[in-house]
Amino acid sequence: MKAILLAMLLIPFTTLAAERGFVEVGEFELEYEIAGQGHHTVLLEAGAGGGITEWDSVFDGIAENARVIRYSRVGNGNSTQVKRHFTSVDYANHTHELLTKLNIEEPVILVAHSYGGSIARDFAAAYPTKVKALLMLDPSSEHDVDVLRAINLEQANKEIAQIKLDDMANGMSNNYLDFWSKRPLPDYPQIKDIPVTVIASVKTMENPPNLFFTDRGRQLWGEHWQHWAEAFPQGKAVLTTNSGHFVQVDEPELVLQELAILLQQASVSE
Repeated sequence: MKAILLAMLLIPFTTLAAERGFVEVGEFELEYEIAGQGHHTVLLEAGAGGGITEWDSVFDGIAENARVIRYSRVGNGNSTQVKRHFTSVDYANHTHELLTKLNIEEPVILVAHSYGGSIARDFAAAYPTKVKALLMLDPSSEHDVDVLRAINLEQANKEIAQIKLDDMANGMSNNYLDFWSKRPLPDYPQIKDIPVTVIASVKTMENPPNLFFTDRGRQLWGEHWQHWAEAFPQGKAVLTTNSGHFVQVDEPELVLQELAILLQQASVSE
Protein backbone atom coordinates (compact mmCIF):
# COMPACT_ATOMS: atom_id res chain seq x y z
CA MET A 1 0.00 0.00 0.00
CA LYS A 2 2.82 2.39 0.88
CA ALA A 3 4.42 1.71 -2.51
CA ILE A 4 1.15 2.52 -4.27
CA LEU A 5 0.75 5.77 -2.35
CA LEU A 6 4.33 6.73 -3.12
CA ALA A 7 3.78 6.06 -6.82
CA MET A 8 0.67 8.24 -6.76
CA LEU A 9 2.62 11.06 -5.19
CA LEU A 10 5.22 10.86 -7.93
CA ILE A 11 2.66 11.27 -10.72
CA PRO A 12 3.10 14.78 -12.24
CA PHE A 13 0.62 17.25 -10.80
CA THR A 14 0.00 18.78 -14.22
CA THR A 15 -3.45 18.31 -15.70
CA LEU A 16 -5.07 17.36 -12.40
CA ALA A 17 -4.35 20.83 -11.05
CA ALA A 18 -5.11 22.76 -14.25
CA GLU A 19 -7.17 25.90 -13.82
CA ARG A 20 -8.79 27.28 -16.97
CA GLY A 21 -10.91 30.36 -17.39
CA PHE A 22 -11.13 33.96 -18.48
CA VAL A 23 -9.93 37.12 -16.81
CA GLU A 24 -10.88 40.72 -17.56
CA VAL A 25 -7.97 42.85 -18.73
CA GLY A 26 -9.13 46.35 -19.50
CA GLU A 27 -12.14 46.02 -21.79
CA PHE A 28 -11.15 42.52 -22.92
CA GLU A 29 -11.52 38.95 -21.69
CA LEU A 30 -8.38 36.84 -21.99
CA GLU A 31 -8.45 33.06 -21.79
CA TYR A 32 -5.79 31.47 -19.61
CA GLU A 33 -4.68 28.17 -18.14
CA ILE A 34 -2.57 27.50 -15.05
CA ALA A 35 -1.08 24.12 -14.18
CA GLY A 36 1.60 22.59 -12.00
CA GLN A 37 3.14 23.76 -8.81
CA GLY A 38 6.57 24.66 -7.56
CA HIS A 39 8.78 27.41 -6.25
CA HIS A 40 8.87 29.28 -9.58
CA THR A 41 6.16 30.60 -11.89
CA VAL A 42 6.67 30.42 -15.65
CA LEU A 43 4.67 32.68 -17.96
CA LEU A 44 4.37 31.75 -21.65
CA GLU A 45 4.07 34.53 -24.25
CA ALA A 46 3.04 33.24 -27.69
CA GLY A 47 3.99 34.56 -31.11
CA ALA A 48 1.89 36.72 -33.41
CA GLY A 49 -1.52 35.14 -33.93
CA GLY A 50 -0.72 32.40 -31.44
CA GLY A 51 -2.92 31.34 -28.55
CA ILE A 52 -2.59 28.93 -25.67
CA THR A 53 -2.40 25.92 -28.00
CA GLU A 54 0.97 27.13 -29.29
CA TRP A 55 2.46 25.69 -26.09
CA ASP A 56 0.87 22.21 -26.18
CA SER A 57 4.22 20.51 -26.83
CA VAL A 58 5.90 21.82 -23.66
CA PHE A 59 3.11 22.88 -21.30
CA ASP A 60 2.79 19.63 -19.34
CA GLY A 61 6.56 19.20 -19.22
CA ILE A 62 6.99 22.64 -17.66
CA ALA A 63 4.18 21.97 -15.20
CA GLU A 64 6.10 19.01 -13.78
CA ASN A 65 8.65 21.38 -12.22
CA ALA A 66 6.93 24.76 -11.85
CA ARG A 67 3.66 26.58 -11.88
CA VAL A 68 3.05 27.56 -15.51
CA ILE A 69 0.65 30.06 -17.06
CA ARG A 70 -0.33 30.29 -20.71
CA TYR A 71 -2.88 32.64 -22.21
CA SER A 72 -4.15 34.09 -25.47
CA ARG A 73 -3.66 37.78 -26.16
CA VAL A 74 -6.62 39.86 -27.28
CA GLY A 75 -7.68 38.84 -30.78
CA ASN A 76 -6.18 35.34 -30.44
CA GLY A 77 -7.53 31.97 -29.35
CA ASN A 78 -10.79 32.30 -27.41
CA SER A 79 -9.95 35.74 -26.03
CA THR A 80 -11.96 38.80 -27.09
CA GLN A 81 -11.86 39.02 -30.87
CA VAL A 82 -11.09 42.50 -32.13
CA LYS A 83 -9.15 43.84 -35.09
CA ARG A 84 -7.19 46.73 -33.70
CA HIS A 85 -3.55 47.68 -33.81
CA PHE A 86 -1.71 47.04 -30.55
CA THR A 87 1.97 47.63 -29.93
CA SER A 88 4.26 45.30 -28.01
CA VAL A 89 4.15 47.88 -25.19
CA ASP A 90 0.34 47.60 -25.12
CA TYR A 91 0.58 43.84 -24.89
CA ALA A 92 3.24 44.08 -22.17
CA ASN A 93 0.84 46.19 -20.12
CA HIS A 94 -1.91 43.62 -20.71
CA THR A 95 0.45 40.93 -19.46
CA HIS A 96 1.13 42.89 -16.30
CA GLU A 97 -2.58 43.36 -15.64
CA LEU A 98 -3.20 39.67 -16.31
CA LEU A 99 -0.67 38.68 -13.65
CA THR A 100 -2.22 41.17 -11.22
CA LYS A 101 -5.71 39.78 -11.80
CA LEU A 102 -4.40 36.24 -11.28
CA ASN A 103 -2.77 37.32 -7.99
CA ILE A 104 0.72 36.44 -9.20
CA GLU A 105 2.86 38.66 -7.00
CA GLU A 106 6.29 37.03 -7.34
CA PRO A 107 8.53 37.67 -10.36
CA VAL A 108 8.09 35.18 -13.19
CA ILE A 109 10.36 33.36 -15.58
CA LEU A 110 9.16 34.60 -18.95
CA VAL A 111 9.26 32.25 -21.95
CA ALA A 112 8.43 33.93 -25.25
CA HIS A 113 8.22 32.87 -28.89
CA SER A 114 8.62 34.98 -32.03
CA TYR A 115 6.71 38.30 -31.69
CA GLY A 116 6.19 37.38 -28.04
CA GLY A 117 9.90 38.10 -27.65
CA SER A 118 9.28 41.77 -28.42
CA ILE A 119 6.53 41.81 -25.80
CA ALA A 120 8.78 40.03 -23.30
CA ARG A 121 11.56 42.59 -23.75
CA ASP A 122 9.14 45.47 -23.27
CA PHE A 123 7.67 43.77 -20.21
CA ALA A 124 11.10 43.15 -18.68
CA ALA A 125 12.08 46.79 -19.27
CA ALA A 126 8.83 48.28 -17.94
CA TYR A 127 8.37 45.91 -14.98
CA PRO A 128 11.89 44.84 -13.91
CA THR A 129 10.74 43.58 -10.50
CA LYS A 130 8.31 41.18 -12.16
CA VAL A 131 10.86 39.13 -14.13
CA LYS A 132 13.60 36.88 -12.76
CA ALA A 133 14.73 35.22 -16.02
CA LEU A 134 14.02 35.33 -19.74
CA LEU A 135 13.94 32.53 -22.32
CA MET A 136 13.22 33.58 -25.91
CA LEU A 137 12.51 31.13 -28.74
CA ASP A 138 13.46 32.42 -32.20
CA PRO A 139 12.25 35.88 -31.17
CA SER A 140 11.35 38.71 -33.49
CA SER A 141 13.70 41.64 -33.81
CA GLU A 142 13.51 45.26 -34.87
CA HIS A 143 16.61 44.48 -36.88
CA ASP A 144 15.09 41.78 -39.10
CA VAL A 145 15.24 44.30 -41.94
CA ASP A 146 18.97 44.79 -41.37
CA VAL A 147 19.55 41.12 -42.11
CA LEU A 148 17.70 41.34 -45.42
CA ARG A 149 19.35 44.58 -46.50
CA ALA A 150 22.83 43.35 -45.66
CA ILE A 151 22.39 40.57 -48.22
CA ASN A 152 20.78 42.43 -51.13
CA LEU A 153 19.44 45.95 -50.61
CA GLU A 154 17.28 46.15 -53.73
CA GLN A 155 15.71 42.72 -53.28
CA ALA A 156 15.27 43.32 -49.55
CA ASN A 157 13.26 46.50 -50.10
CA LYS A 158 10.94 44.62 -52.47
CA GLU A 159 10.42 41.83 -49.94
CA ILE A 160 9.82 44.29 -47.08
CA ALA A 161 7.22 46.10 -49.18
CA GLN A 162 5.44 42.79 -49.78
CA ILE A 163 5.50 41.98 -46.08
CA LYS A 164 3.78 45.30 -45.43
CA LEU A 165 1.05 44.49 -47.96
CA ASP A 166 0.55 41.02 -46.46
CA ASP A 167 0.29 42.46 -42.96
CA MET A 168 -2.29 45.05 -43.96
CA ALA A 169 -4.31 42.42 -45.85
CA ASN A 170 -4.61 40.47 -42.60
CA GLY A 171 -6.10 43.41 -40.72
CA MET A 172 -3.19 45.30 -39.21
CA SER A 173 -0.76 42.62 -38.17
CA ASN A 174 1.78 43.94 -35.68
CA ASN A 175 5.04 42.76 -37.19
CA TYR A 176 5.38 45.53 -39.75
CA LEU A 177 3.39 48.29 -38.07
CA ASP A 178 4.90 47.85 -34.63
CA PHE A 179 8.56 48.28 -35.47
CA TRP A 180 9.60 47.66 -39.08
CA SER A 181 7.80 50.79 -40.30
CA LYS A 182 9.45 53.09 -37.74
CA ARG A 183 12.36 55.29 -38.76
CA PRO A 184 14.87 55.36 -37.31
CA LEU A 185 14.54 51.80 -36.08
CA PRO A 186 14.14 51.69 -32.31
CA ASP A 187 16.79 49.95 -30.28
CA TYR A 188 16.16 47.31 -27.67
CA PRO A 189 14.76 48.49 -24.34
CA GLN A 190 17.06 48.32 -21.35
CA ILE A 191 16.69 45.14 -19.34
CA LYS A 192 18.31 44.60 -15.95
CA ASP A 193 20.93 41.93 -15.33
CA ILE A 194 18.96 38.69 -15.21
CA PRO A 195 19.62 35.23 -16.68
CA VAL A 196 18.76 35.48 -20.39
CA THR A 197 18.78 32.66 -22.96
CA VAL A 198 17.92 32.93 -26.64
CA ILE A 199 17.31 29.82 -28.74
CA ALA A 200 17.55 30.91 -32.38
CA SER A 201 16.89 28.76 -35.42
CA VAL A 202 19.66 28.83 -38.02
CA LYS A 203 18.29 25.89 -39.98
CA THR A 204 18.97 26.26 -43.70
CA MET A 205 16.47 25.56 -46.48
CA GLU A 206 16.85 24.10 -49.97
CA ASN A 207 14.44 26.63 -51.48
CA PRO A 208 14.29 29.68 -49.18
CA PRO A 209 11.15 31.79 -49.77
CA ASN A 210 13.03 35.05 -49.20
CA LEU A 211 16.42 36.49 -48.28
CA PHE A 212 15.79 36.00 -44.59
CA PHE A 213 15.94 32.21 -44.96
CA THR A 214 18.96 32.00 -47.25
CA ASP A 215 22.16 30.51 -45.84
CA ARG A 216 23.59 34.00 -45.41
CA GLY A 217 20.39 35.17 -43.75
CA ARG A 218 20.53 32.30 -41.27
CA GLN A 219 24.15 33.10 -40.49
CA LEU A 220 23.44 36.79 -39.84
CA TRP A 221 20.36 35.91 -37.77
CA GLY A 222 22.39 33.66 -35.50
CA GLU A 223 25.18 36.21 -35.15
CA HIS A 224 22.69 38.92 -34.27
CA TRP A 225 21.11 36.98 -31.41
CA GLN A 226 24.42 35.65 -30.17
CA HIS A 227 25.74 39.21 -29.90
CA TRP A 228 22.58 40.41 -28.13
CA ALA A 229 22.32 37.56 -25.62
CA GLU A 230 26.00 37.50 -24.71
CA ALA A 231 25.91 41.21 -23.86
CA PHE A 232 24.14 40.11 -20.66
CA PRO A 233 26.47 38.97 -17.86
CA GLN A 234 24.21 35.93 -17.43
CA GLY A 235 23.21 35.62 -21.08
CA LYS A 236 23.77 32.95 -23.69
CA ALA A 237 22.58 32.04 -27.17
CA VAL A 238 21.77 28.53 -28.37
CA LEU A 239 21.84 28.26 -32.16
CA THR A 240 19.97 25.23 -33.48
CA THR A 241 19.95 23.69 -36.95
CA ASN A 242 17.30 21.13 -35.94
CA SER A 243 14.35 23.50 -35.54
CA GLY A 244 12.39 25.79 -37.76
CA HIS A 245 10.70 28.89 -36.37
CA PHE A 246 8.57 26.92 -33.87
CA VAL A 247 11.38 25.67 -31.67
CA GLN A 248 9.00 24.48 -28.95
CA VAL A 249 7.31 22.16 -31.46
CA ASP A 250 10.42 20.90 -33.28
CA GLU A 251 12.64 20.54 -30.21
CA PRO A 252 10.53 20.58 -27.05
CA GLU A 253 13.26 18.74 -25.16
CA LEU A 254 15.71 21.56 -25.92
CA VAL A 255 13.27 24.17 -24.60
CA LEU A 256 12.66 22.16 -21.42
CA GLN A 257 16.40 21.64 -20.97
CA GLU A 258 17.24 25.35 -21.25
CA LEU A 259 14.31 26.28 -19.03
CA ALA A 260 15.51 23.83 -16.38
CA ILE A 261 18.88 25.60 -16.37
CA LEU A 262 17.16 28.96 -15.90
CA LEU A 263 15.05 27.55 -13.07
CA GLN A 264 18.23 26.40 -11.35
CA GLN A 265 19.93 29.78 -11.87
CA ALA A 266 16.90 31.57 -10.48
CA SER A 267 16.94 29.37 -7.38
CA VAL A 268 20.65 29.98 -6.77
CA SER A 269 20.30 33.77 -7.09
CA GLU A 270 17.52 33.98 -4.48
